[in-house]
Amino acid sequence: MAGERRGWSVRARTTAGAAIVVGLALVLGAAAFFGVLRGSVLGAVERSTESRAEQLVALVEADGAGAVAQIEDEIVQVVAEDGSLRAASEEAGRTPLPVDDDSRTLDVDGEPALVVSEELDEGDALLVAAPLEDEQETLNTVAALLAVAVPLLLALVALTTWLVTGRALRPVALIRREVDGITAEHLDRRVPVPATGDEIAALAATMNGMLDRLDDAARAQRRFVSDASHELRSPLATLRQHAELAQLHPETTSTEELAEVVHDEGLRLQGIVDALLLLARLGEGAADAVEAVDVDDIALAEVSRLRTAGCSVDGAGIGAARVRGSARLVGQLLRNLADNASRHARSRIAIGVAERRGQVIITVEDDGEGVPVDERERVFERFVRLDAARSRDAGGSGLGLAIVRGIVDAMDGDVRIDDSRWGGARFVVTLPSHP
Repeated sequence: MAGERRGWSVRARTTAGAAIVVGLALVLGAAAFFGVLRGSVLGAVERSTESRAEQLVALVEADGAGAVAQIEDEIVQVVAEDGSLRAASEEAGRTPLPVDDDSRTLDVDGEPALVVSEELDEGDALLVAAPLEDEQETLNTVAALLAVAVPLLLALVALTTWLVTGRALRPVALIRREVDGITAEHLDRRVPVPATGDEIAALAATMNGMLDRLDDAARAQRRFVSDASHELRSPLATLRQHAELAQLHPETTSTEELAEVVHDEGLRLQGIVDALLLLARLGEGAADAVEAVDVDDIALAEVSRLRTAGCSVDGAGIGAARVRGSARLVGQLLRNLADNASRHARSRIAIGVAERRGQVIITVEDDGEGVPVDERERVFERFVRLDAARSRDAGGSGLGLAIVRGIVDAMDGDVRIDDSRWGGARFVVTLPSHP
């Protein structure tokens, strides 16, 4: 948007953050270094002056205060208890230096100096002043160097961070430009993966994986829409053809025949639509009320239904088992597996239910043609029929096994196809048992 405020880039924020942190560290480090250096220099001068003062105390005590006047190139005074000057060296002048028990710095003739005081007999004090001109010049030089070095180092750090961050983020700009050009019609495009092996390379690989999944989903959706439209077109075409025939040649058909066709094709349409809605609900994660479901009761009901339809069904392998889920979905799962077996079986079907080590095992097998090993995953896709020559009325909508896979996935289970004991197909569903 034109009025939207644009924040700082990652590069600018990283550079600013690094400059602030390093700048604070440099300033604090420089201040600490200067403080330590100043203390060390003044400490050395103080120790040297105290040592000289002790020598002069011995000299005064031996030769008297007048011995101070013979000292050259040093600032030494003997001050009486009342603050009057008793003796002084030639460099000390005639103004008494301040008398203090602790050493301190002060101006002597306009120059910085460090004064050390030592007590003499009768309350007098010996004062020795050490000029700090050279030391102060050294400290000033160090301070000037630090004042120049800190900004230069800070600028170097900021420039280095700016360049390194820009180089590191260059693949991101390439990825952004590539992603900006990817649309629903060009999901086959992929972002470049840098050879750095770092987090950006991992991000690019993850984005390519996401694009792979989106591309697969888009292709599956297009295929699903195409197959669904084809499946729905067939019963609609049948209805239209019979309606047109009854309209143009009413003598060739009867109301009962037309009603039977409408009824059968309407049921077929309803089955397809119901299956599509159920698959959509399963894909969206919609769930029914969760409860304890007795799988053996549902399996026995399916055995009874198939026997009523004239199928030979073995239910001896059905044992007590319970899962936590939706009774409607579990019933739909067993219904679809049973219907699939009845369409493919020659003469025999077997349904089994067992509970082992916290899992419920549901098996449905038949003595039909079986499913080739390389097709055992594809049969769970929507609108897949392995027998292309089979009529649609006999083969169903092609959604039953897709619904089985959707229900099993929704219940955190697993489904696979094995060979049955009679050479046909054996569907094995594994679901977590009720605790």
